[in-house]
Amino acid sequence: MTINEQPSASSAQPSEPASEPASEQPSEPATAPASAQASEPATTAPARPVALITGVGRSIGIGAGIARQLAASGWDIAFTYWTPYDRRMEWGAEDGAAGSIARELEDAGARTAAIEADLTGPDAPIRIFDEAEQRLGPVTALVLSHAESVDSGLLDTTVEAFDRHFAVNTRASWLLIREYGLRFRGEPGSKPGEPGTATGRIVALTSDHTVGNLPYGASKGALDRITLAAAHELAHLGVTANVVNPGPVDTGWMNDELRDALTQGTPLGRLGTPRDTAHLVDFLCSPQGQWVNGQLLKSNGGAAS
Repeated sequence: MTINEQPSASSAQPSEPASEPASEQPSEPATAPASAQASEPATTAPARPVALITGVGRSIGIGAGIARQLAASGWDIAFTYWTPYDRRMEWGAEDGAAGSIARELEDAGARTAAIEADLTGPDAPIRIFDEAEQRLGPVTALVLSHAESVDSGLLDTTVEAFDRHFAVNTRASWLLIREYGLRFRGEPGSKPGEPGTATGRIVALTSDHTVGNLPYGASKGALDRITLAAAHELAHLGVTANVVNPGPVDTGWMNDELRDALTQGTPLGRLGTPRDTAHLVDFLCSPQGQWVNGQLLKSNGGAAS
């Protein structure tokens, strides 16, 4: 962001008092109107692009970490959350999380729109985009960090659980990507489809954890394919699309035994953090990240799959 230059008033005064009548004073008045004092026209700060991030329901979550990083990098942030999901999980709902996250982003200079949305409904993506655009403007980057994740394996997964995972993790993600593609028009002056002018961004978070977690892993695998297809099908719009696997990130869902085992399996001797994932997403959403496209990227510290 460029800092506006302050207008400078003219400092040249007549060298001697004028002896002519007042009507014949020098053409430049001693005190010019404010509009005539600026040596250069004032510039306005460029508008911040808008990122829509799903799954920002808890302050310690990956979605919230991504929102903080993008806000610090100059983005306005629309985000979704769904409190009933957190309430039925073992970690429980965080009271007032959406409001506190929004205030934190606003302190970083971002305009925000917190949108509560149940992604099991097929109409939710249209409503989400409508509200985000009405409150903040067109969406430039779509970051999919929401998830339905309830552990179950091949033999004990119910049809209801299987369908719910695919409704949230796969169908909702497809519908969000489709809605983004239908609405995205690029930045003013950009020429979609020409080299070096990719301005739109899609980033989806995934997981390869399928053993003992069948509906979650399988629905995330389908999400991968949809997102990578978008890299090709939306290329004419100037949109890049990538998938990020953040590896094991402890956001409150691990027990001590699992935490220790995963830490030992990572060469760097620690677990991932939301900030680790956020740095990669921030790069992918930046102009410098436009050449990375159609990739499934592992940001897991070298953890074994």
